[in-house]
Amino acid sequence: MKRYRSSIIVALLFFAIWQALAMYIDAMYILPSPTAILEKIWELKDILFLVHLPATLLITIEGLLISIVLGVVLAVAMNISERIQRALYPIVIVTQTVPITALAPIFILWFGYGIWSKVLVTVLITFFPITINVYDGLRSTRKDMEEILITYGASKKDIFMKLKFPASLPYFFSALKMAVPLSVVGAAVSEWLGAEAGLGYFSKRMMTQMDGAGVFAPIVILSLAALILVEILNVLENKIVKWRNEV
Repeated sequence: MKRYRSSIIVALLFFAIWQALAMYIDAMYILPSPTAILEKIWELKDILFLVHLPATLLITIEGLLISIVLGVVLAVAMNISERIQRALYPIVIVTQTVPITALAPIFILWFGYGIWSKVLVTVLITFFPITINVYDGLRSTRKDMEEILITYGASKKDIFMKLKFPASLPYFFSALKMAVPLSVVGAAVSEWLGAEAGLGYFSKRMMTQMDGAGVFAPIVILSLAALILVEILNVLENKIVKWRNEV
């Protein structure tokens, strides 16, 4: 609990200022108070947590899994071959220059309002940090360590498994902790542009009804979901990358 004490204090101060400001403005459709948002979440808890949250999490998790596979494969390929790196690296960068709000309607046009149009939006947002970070992790190994292993008769596979792979793990987890919030944002944006369920869809529906608390309620839930997922990653990282804590 001591670890989160400062964050809790800052959060309480932030919400206290927000509550006071909302009471001063006194316009719920512009700036609903935190208490009003919590009341809305409690009022609509069944539909929010049993219908819309699962829909958004499904998009988020599927998009992340695809991004992990795609990002790691691209990173390994670029590390193995300099020719592949020169060919792929600019393309990976260019994919991040295209506005998501421009591509999302195209994906919906191609794949309809089903889940895959939204998963593709999430993948497009999240695979980049995974690819770049894992690639940098694979390149972070010292050349003299590689030369020592080669001297002892290690193959390229041995060098990868015993040196490059362990060195890339901290980079991989850092990439995941960046990708998780991005995946949540990607899922919500894609739902906002076209969906039949999901927290982004619900927020848009509440906006058309000028329900400020209803618009903010899914945002709060999305933020909490991202925080929980990142904390799970922190726990996994501490268990898997034990050697980093011992250095």
